Amino acid sequence: MASAPAASPAVLVVVVLVATLAAGGANAATFTITNRCSFTVWPAATPVGGGTQLNPGQTWTINVPAGTSSGRVWGRTGCNFDGAGRGGCATGDCGGALSCSLSGRPPMTLAEFTLGGSQDFYDLSVIDGYNVAMSFSCSSGVGLTCRDSRCPDAYLFPSDNSKTHACRGNSNYQVVFCP
Repeated sequence: MASAPAASPAVLVVVVLVATLAAGGANAATFTITNRCSFTVWPAATPVGGGTQLNPGQTWTINVPAGTSSGRVWGRTGCNFDGAGRGGCATGDCGGALSCSLSGRPPMTLAEFTLGGSQDFYDLSVIDGYNVAMSFSCSSGVGLTCRDSRCPDAYLFPSDNSKTHACRGNSNYQVVFCP
């Protein structure tokens, strides 16, 4: 019986590279963003995602790599963009761009997160104002809901440091507007 030929060093390098990339992707978190409002919301996400338009009932999914810190998701309202993605929003505007690369202008209800290796941290904040009802949850943590500017689940003041929650890393997150 003939034996299989030995793999070349180039083939081994490719196999190791593909395995490494696949393992790195396993630590990404999936964010499913849903608009349950009766009006259009333009969610934005930084540093990964950018932004899009969500009509009532639509969902947007983004994958955020592990190690992402100071991430944010927020809803923009009263927006108008041209075909090139230039325009503006009444709330949460990010420099007149459909796809945000910087944070939005207040007022805006924020879902904030830091994705670690084995543990993630997340919260809701209305420090920058309130513009749309939002819920934020992770698959292995508590759900947070903010329906008004005085919401008890959200950071209300810069000195309020009791609202951050932890969940298992590599989780799936849900952001829902008008829960």
